[in-house]
Amino acid sequence: MSILLFLIPITLLLGVCGLVAFLWTVKNKQYDDLDGASNRILFEDNPKK
Repeated sequence: MSILLFLIPITLLLGVCGLVAFLWTVKNKQYDDLDGASNRILFEDNPKK
């Protein structure tokens, strides 16, 4: 039972770290353009002549 006193705070700390990392990526607009990279690869802006 004493192992739970060790594991529960570690689990909560890792969960909070994951939440902070997710909120940081949302704040830095990492998820705004999900299709842009795939479209840039498939369709060139300057077609070759």
